Amino acid sequence: MSPTVPTRADLAALPPYVPGRTVPGAIKLASNEVPGGPLPSVSDAIARATAEVNRYPDMGAWALVDRLARELDVPGERVAVGCGSVSLCQQFVQALCEPGDEVLFAWRSFEAYPIVTQVGNATPVRVPLTDSHHHDLTAMLDAITDRTRVVFVCNPNNPTGTAVRRAELVRFLDAVPGNVLVVLDEAYREFVTDPDVPDGLEFTNRPNVAVLRTFSKAYGLAGLRVGYAVAAAPVIEAVRKVYVAFSVNALAQTAALASLDAREELLARCADIVRERTRVYDALTAADYAVPETQANFVWLPLGERTDAFAEHTLEHKVVVRPFTGEGVRITVGTPEENDVLLEAARTFPG
Repeated sequence: MSPTVPTRADLAALPPYVPGRTVPGAIKLASNEVPGGPLPSVSDAIARATAEVNRYPDMGAWALVDRLARELDVPGERVAVGCGSVSLCQQFVQALCEPGDEVLFAWRSFEAYPIVTQVGNATPVRVPLTDSHHHDLTAMLDAITDRTRVVFVCNPNNPTGTAVRRAELVRFLDAVPGNVLVVLDEAYREFVTDPDVPDGLEFTNRPNVAVLRTFSKAYGLAGLRVGYAVAAAPVIEAVRKVYVAFSVNALAQTAALASLDAREELLARCADIVRERTRVYDALTAADYAVPETQANFVWLPLGERTDAFAEHTLEHKVVVRPFTGEGVRITVGTPEENDVLLEAARTFPG
């Protein structure tokens, strides 16, 4: 018998990424997807691009990089495109960390952070959220060591929806050592309505700050996987070096460009979601659920030991939510009709 090929020993402890479930016939409010599909103009652009899928895509996605640079008013050398913002998270770790280096983030936060950190041979450091489910930036500062290389700040935070305000973020950035990169993960930026939650792009003039954005959420392209990063040119150069060749496919690049052409119409749909977010939040709080403030397209119910029971209850009502066992449930804001079904299930939960 042939000997077994050895693999990395630490992979046995690698936490799995758990996606939101899809149940045929049920309403899916588990993955923070927007309810509307691509706009007709975007669908048409994707359809035309299928005629050329026998060709490799532009490996650097340079047309998209150039367009984003113009939209954001930054040099193209400060923009990188990746296979969703989660891929760029991993590229930051791979580009900046060596074995034994640390990557710091709040917990609970985006569940990919510990995964991409370990895949990048770095050590994850989790800092608990506050009792109000916000980032504890003071504790995160205290947790920075001489081995810390990257700090992820998810703003608004996934899965709690809570957000860091300007004054506390500025104090944090001023105190972080210059050799530590702070990555402001702003996947849900387009749903923010509080003017005191800053646009992270205003901080990218700092050499140790990067911002991540995605086309998966507000732009409705979750199935095509395209995101982008803005940072100082030396950081972006390093991130590009660990890019998986051709990973942003041609259809994704085309769809992202077409979505930027239709930006105003797409962002108008975000306003509809925000109105529904307010209605869902108000209804849940009226039903005596302790719902943290949210600036994203989802709400968080910190149900603790009742989490799985709530998820099973909503499933009985044909609604799929995203449970984090022992902690809470994240519920995506859907259409008014979908939200009505969810709210009725929540009102009848016996827990």
